[in-house]
Amino acid sequence: MSDSTNGRAARVSGTVRIVGAGLLGSSIGHALRAKDVDVVLADASPSQLRLAIDYGAGRAAREDDSPSLIVVAVPPDVTADVIQAELVAYPQAVVTDVASVKLAPFVELRRRGVDLTRYIGSHPLAGRERGGAISARADLFIGRPWVVCRDEETRAADLAVVEALALDVGAMPLEMTPEEHDRSVAITSHVPQVVASLLAGRLASADEDSLTLAGQGVRDTTRIAASAPELWVQILSANAEPVVEVLDALAADLQELTSALREPDAPGARRAVADAIRQGNEGVERLPGKHGQNRRFEQLVVMVDDTPGQLGRLFGELGELGVNVEDLRLEHSPGAQFGLADISVAPAALRGAIEGLEERGWRIAGNTND
Repeated sequence: MSDSTNGRAARVSGTVRIVGAGLLGSSIGHALRAKDVDVVLADASPSQLRLAIDYGAGRAAREDDSPSLIVVAVPPDVTADVIQAELVAYPQAVVTDVASVKLAPFVELRRRGVDLTRYIGSHPLAGRERGGAISARADLFIGRPWVVCRDEETRAADLAVVEALALDVGAMPLEMTPEEHDRSVAITSHVPQVVASLLAGRLASADEDSLTLAGQGVRDTTRIAASAPELWVQILSANAEPVVEVLDALAADLQELTSALREPDAPGARRAVADAIRQGNEGVERLPGKHGQNRRFEQLVVMVDDTPGQLGRLFGELGELGVNVEDLRLEHSPGAQFGLADISVAPAALRGAIEGLEERGWRIAGNTND
């Protein structure tokens, strides 16, 4: 089984059965098919299944299938049911799931008395605002954490199978307990979704003149608000306790800031506002960089004319200068004849990038050394 993209053999052996041909399931299928792994797809929706197969995420199931690994990629409210059914149907296979909540299905399966020796919960920290097989991508997991939740019954060989899956799709496996996972995603994923949705909800009643002023700030903070309500009702309900803890703390912070702004000239009010912003600075600085590295990058803002090929030219010339683009954010204000490319580069590369681009005629709008 060779990977046509990097020449490395797949770590996963045998057939992989994926139950749930949506965004995550189909993306896993695409990534494994790129390594010539035999992927079987199953889905409760015949049309979703046919679409995923048409896009090349895997093949339809056959009666003689004997998968070595089963990946359950279904909504949280049926995850436990499907895991139980797959454990029964395929008694030789290792079963994992990719649900975004890990404790609830584990507790429910334990309550039912299901033998969980061959089950290992997992969760790739990856996704997109749009779901379904049509949005699936083989590179969705590259550089992303993939949490693996082992317990005292987990066999080393079975754990290796799930970790091999994560590595084969380009993710970085790391171990957590279900409780640790759910507390972690409450602060890094679930509460951000709630905050983004509530903020975007304020835009629904905003007047049109206000919306014409929307810049990158509001777009960045509301980007994930386009997510599916039906899915998030399930996720938030299943992880309610740790989410509520963070929301209560956030509500207290909002109340303190609101009180300061009601009387901005009162003693200590400006300090309260400054402390809130400063604390946000400290939090952002703790976020890991690209591929989970604790590296910090410098920002370079380049003005790009709104004509075909300009962005490609910019990347090409950065490549000629030996500058690696660590991250990119684009902003294009309505009516403007140019856009702003906010580029993250290694600190050592910043000065050379600025000087080299200016020599080539690019206009630098700003950088973190200003």
